Amino acid sequence: MHQKHCVNPEESLHQQSWFKLAVSAVLIGSSTTALANGLTLNEQSASSAGTAYAGRSSSALDSSTIYGNPAGLTKLRRSEVSGGAAILAVSDDISDVRSNASGTNKGDSVPTAVIPFGYWSTPIDERLSVGLGFYVPFGLVNDYESSFQGRYFGSYSKTRIITLQPTIAYRINEHLSIGGGPTLNRFDAKLQNNLATGNLNNGKETLVTIKGDDTAIGYNIGFLVDFNEATSWGVTYHSKVSYKLKGHTEISDSPDFLSLNGKYSATVDLDTPESLDTSITHHFNDRWTGYLGTTWTRWSRLGKFEASNSNVSPIGQAAGLGRVGEQLNWHDTWSTAVGASYELNPQWLLRAGFAYDPAPVRNADRSVRIPVANRKSVTLGAAYSPDTDMTIDVAYGYLWDSEASVNQSSDSGLQPAYSAKFNSSAHGLALQLTYRY
Repeated sequence: MHQKHCVNPEESLHQQSWFKLAVSAVLIGSSTTALANGLTLNEQSASSAGTAYAGRSSSALDSSTIYGNPAGLTKLRRSEVSGGAAILAVSDDISDVRSNASGTNKGDSVPTAVIPFGYWSTPIDERLSVGLGFYVPFGLVNDYESSFQGRYFGSYSKTRIITLQPTIAYRINEHLSIGGGPTLNRFDAKLQNNLATGNLNNGKETLVTIKGDDTAIGYNIGFLVDFNEATSWGVTYHSKVSYKLKGHTEISDSPDFLSLNGKYSATVDLDTPESLDTSITHHFNDRWTGYLGTTWTRWSRLGKFEASNSNVSPIGQAAGLGRVGEQLNWHDTWSTAVGASYELNPQWLLRAGFAYDPAPVRNADRSVRIPVANRKSVTLGAAYSPDTDMTIDVAYGYLWDSEASVNQSSDSGLQPAYSAKFNSSAHGLALQLTYRY
């Protein structure tokens, strides 16, 4: 039989203080890392993936230019439907673990993901074109085993944004086109942490779960300059989007003497960062084309965040469940990419590319939820056009991060300190079908 845990008022106050520190860390870590994986999802097009997305804002390969550069629609002279999906298989190895907690470190915590996308466009006349795009610009899934040693700083994370973008583009003259449109964005998130309350709670660990969702409006705009028949330059701006996630914070299996189990209505305000993509496309001759691009992302938007819970009892207020916040240390990044394509014959086009994407999080701020580091990727791709009405694009990419050090200190006995080294890599495969009519 388990012996009932009894506490005196002084001990109860002490444990509430511990719980306040731990729950604050959970809420802050969960809410602010929902999007702070440091990197957006790039998988909005298989045709752009083949060159590591170099030239995405300066090349209108198909109607996926709605995302890459809306102004590019003016280059598509026929109506078309284009869509497909990317599959990502991620591997992460954990080593050099140091923690006072018991548990395992199996790694490979990211399940295989399928990321869909689809586009439609049509020219209205020689100058005006319209279109509609569907894509996933941000996403994260991280599901550690239940016995993961670092589960007190992040045991499960799933966030996803799905975007719908109506678009209009206009060719001002033979050299300059502009385009843009609003984005309707749906954000869903679920995050979990454990708390080490086993010695206070008959061996049971407390589980903190946060769920929330919101729909918000943003916009994408771009312009495209054709200097001549050989060289194009494009710039695309993806706006920030401000969300007010509404849902609940649920605490289960907390010690009875704290009386904190239950659901609390929760709201979290956050902005996803804006980005500016610019690139150059140059046709060296009838067969060879080169692409060079860079993207600035304003990750410093992820600064101070605050989670607010309502319907919290006085004990819950004392335990820190009412309102918590913290200043983070994210910084803006510049990523770069270079690529090339070669027209083998009228039916086949071959592609290759390389990209470098630095992480916006320093070693001191990295968490087990998103243990990313500076990232490199190489890609290969091909386009097959059996006739002028159809093109099938396929691309393969291999991505690898520099070794990432995670050092998360213990603010309370409910979150044992955890440090480790993460080595992550991924294989990606994208397929796209474009039909013109």
